[in-house]
Amino acid sequence: MSADHLPLGRRLARQIDAGGPISVAHYMAEANVHYYATRDPLGVAGDFTTAPEISQMFGELVGLCLADLWMRSGRRPAPLYVELGPGRGTLAADALRAMEGAALAPRVHFVETSPALRERQRALIPHVTHHGDLDSLPDEGPLLVVANEFFDALPIRQLVRTGDEWRERVVIRRESDDGLIFLPMPGYRQISEGLPPLAADAPAGAILESPPAGATIALTLANRIARQGGAAIIIDYGYEGPAIGDTLQAVRHHRFTDPFRDPGECDLTAHVDFTVIGNMARQAGLKLLGPVGQGDFLRRLGLDVRAALLAQARPDSAAAIEAARSRLADPDQMGTLFKAMAFVHSDWAEPAGFAD
Repeated sequence: MSADHLPLGRRLARQIDAGGPISVAHYMAEANVHYYATRDPLGVAGDFTTAPEISQMFGELVGLCLADLWMRSGRRPAPLYVELGPGRGTLAADALRAMEGAALAPRVHFVETSPALRERQRALIPHVTHHGDLDSLPDEGPLLVVANEFFDALPIRQLVRTGDEWRERVVIRRESDDGLIFLPMPGYRQISEGLPPLAADAPAGAILESPPAGATIALTLANRIARQGGAAIIIDYGYEGPAIGDTLQAVRHHRFTDPFRDPGECDLTAHVDFTVIGNMARQAGLKLLGPVGQGDFLRRLGLDVRAALLAQARPDSAAAIEAARSRLADPDQMGTLFKAMAFVHSDWAEPAGFAD
């Protein structure tokens, strides 16, 4: 069997045999590229469910937020609706429908690398233009960007505290088979630069994460908005760092699983450090709003009113609508762990949802 047709785990084991341990970021990147390229992971039959799949209210409110921002910023001509990692296109479909009601009909551009998901997206939004990265987006027209549960799937770097040192956490092959594991203590390459102040007081075995891929994409996005105008709304689960802790996780069939079990067959994610992502907006000279809890963000945009109107129009679905509202916004559901942040051009108004 050729190397290209081997299971991903065996191919990574061969890489390790040939070149030594691989970083957590390398492992996560390889696993998720394979995972997303080969399936539609969403919904009951998939591995996880995102907010747009829970209720139309999510996408509608995000769309109205962007439409309101566009109108209060002078109705700039030729806007682009850009979504990063748009899943099945459900959020975009709901957002664009809401925008149409506000007389906004932007050109639609998706940043998506998965052939399987591109097919689903094109079936829902036939006029979409796909891109493999941000660089190929049109250079003219303000950008109205949405990134929902996009940054959590980007590769992270992990460092481990061993004694007085920080070392790169890496992945090796088990001696007994082709299975993969983290390298046991004391870790691998020593790291001494670029550490936050809290690293000095961290206990032995502590893990410190950083998102080099996420920071790079956030800065690229921020620079595009600085040049072209517009705003980006970023929604994901995460924290305001820096912080100590291991947040790498794997999900399969809606349950947590071992990140090294069947590489490329489960969804690997890590909590987003909103401080790092937000610093990229500041570096580009943009206004930064948030992060605020997803629940507060959606309620300020009118979630409760929208849910009541939908329940009134569909009394047979009132219980399901209330369950969806609760799941999106309640603190013990998605309301607190998930957060919203906005990058906004300095000449544009501030979007609703980020202040009382």
